[in-house]
Amino acid sequence: DEDGYFWYAGRTDDMMKVSGLAVWPTDVESVLANHPAVLESGVVGVPDKDGLTKPRAYVVLKDKSTASEDLARELQNFVKTNAQPHKYPRSVIFIDELPKTATGKIQRFKLRQMAQDQH
Repeated sequence: DEDGYFWYAGRTDDMMKVSGLAVWPTDVESVLANHPAVLESGVVGVPDKDGLTKPRAYVVLKDKSTASEDLARELQNFVKTNAQPHKYPRSVIFIDELPKTATGKIQRFKLRQMAQDQH
């Protein structure tokens, strides 16, 4: 605002602490949206084997036939190059569609549940 304050109008439960730094899913999603292969994505925090939170990206591709481990690594590197390196998704999962509300908002709680089920 005019006093130099930054106001965030989002859900604080979506924010993750990665390496002690705040990571908002929308930061990672907006970078991924600039990759030519990505239609859309949803990012959530997932605990690793040490209990530390790491970003995981669920990605819907424009051409689903291009899904591969090479493309997953390319997307990780794309985020590292175009955002702060700690924000890159440690895992990329390709899915056919993101769970959304009737108004089109990503249902991150369903992505978190998917991540939990994949453990």
